[in-house]
Amino acid sequence: MTRVHFIGICGTAMATLAAMLKTRGLDVQGSDHGVYPPMSDFLAREQIRIFDKYDAVNITSEIDLVVVGNAISRGNAELEAVLDRKMRYCSLPEAIREHFLWDRRSIVIAGTHGKTTTTSMAAWLLTSAGEDPSLLVGGIASNFDSSFRLGSGRDFVIEGDEYDSAFFDKTAKFLKYLPDIAVIGNVEYDHADIYPDMEALRIAFRCLVNLIPQNGLLLLGADCSEALALGRMARSPVETFGFNGGADWRAGEMEPAGDHTRFEVTYRGDRFGHFEVPLYGAHNVRNALAAIAVGHAAGVSHERLRAGLREFLGVRRRLELRGEVRGVSVYDDFAHHPTAIFETIRAIKFTYPDRRVWAVFEPRSATSCRRIFQDDFVHAFHESGADEVVLAAVFRATLPEAERLSVDGIVKELVQRGGRARTFPGVPEIVATIAQEAREGDIVILMSNGGFDGIHEKLLAALGR
Repeated sequence: MTRVHFIGICGTAMATLAAMLKTRGLDVQGSDHGVYPPMSDFLAREQIRIFDKYDAVNITSEIDLVVVGNAISRGNAELEAVLDRKMRYCSLPEAIREHFLWDRRSIVIAGTHGKTTTTSMAAWLLTSAGEDPSLLVGGIASNFDSSFRLGSGRDFVIEGDEYDSAFFDKTAKFLKYLPDIAVIGNVEYDHADIYPDMEALRIAFRCLVNLIPQNGLLLLGADCSEALALGRMARSPVETFGFNGGADWRAGEMEPAGDHTRFEVTYRGDRFGHFEVPLYGAHNVRNALAAIAVGHAAGVSHERLRAGLREFLGVRRRLELRGEVRGVSVYDDFAHHPTAIFETIRAIKFTYPDRRVWAVFEPRSATSCRRIFQDDFVHAFHESGADEVVLAAVFRATLPEAERLSVDGIVKELVQRGGRARTFPGVPEIVATIAQEAREGDIVILMSNGGFDGIHEKLLAALGR
């Protein structure tokens, strides 16, 4: 039996791949530093051995392949042992390609925003239509209660992350995924720790487009000029989607319908009628259009796409309602880029125009902690219509002050523009303030790409008291 060892196994993607390989009959194990839940619990359920520290003794002669996580650098004890012994190793995206993609139609969902939701949605539309696809996504898709699915059908729907692959390969993960159908909904600057400027990011997406075969399909977001520009270099057919009047797949007549958003779909002048998605906002309508276009390319009927979309349950941590106490609704959202923050707040304001919205944000990602987006964050909070803005301290406090985002500066600018904004040093102060000031009907959106020190449960408990 082939034995595979993962260095850095507790990352979401690494743990998911480990579980996928185990279903293929491989003997899987891995190491991490300070093993932690929820992925440690997930791995335990999958009966995968975990070593709770990096140690060269874990690298034994019985190992046939080592998968190296992109957070692992030279100097790691296990990595050095692998290199010294010239053992076979690869990156996570290489392992996915070699074990799962060569004999499938690969549907790669890429772009700066909306990848996880669109990937989950497209996989669900195919599944609900009886196509039995496979899925790999960077989150928990609620319809599957998992981040992966291995089906017997032709299609493999995979989230195409533009982040780097490994210490020895700084190119984007999605370049390993053999795209037959690729979706690029939008392209905005992000991942400042990987891409020095916007042009470097553009090059990565151009390379992705260049991999699509002539009999494939490229789906581009019509509302993003950077995404549209990629169509000029495609060798495959190209279709566009969005609210733009020139889009092939066009959404119109968007309106809230209870806990759904209703919209009309037109494809190259032909009306497909109205669809409903149980999510909020224009950005999720765009995500739905992309998923509908994927389903159409796979031969699914409009009626089945309409029924499947209505049954989509969303993705955890994507505007997920965590609870309601004393009439105050508390949502958890992964938003950390200014555009994502803007779209998230606007979606809630569009659906509930008469309710007061608290926008609570922790700058945590490698890019959002930097001053690069200083003015963009001001614009996002101000133009979205947030009623109360609360900012946590910058998570990466070790950044030089000249490079570090100034939350005080954002608060000052928002107040000068007539808004209400505050910053607090930690979660206890944020929780105490909201619990004291929130009133019935308020909506609190907690935004961070990390755990945010468990603020979600702490706030619900404080509201209950």
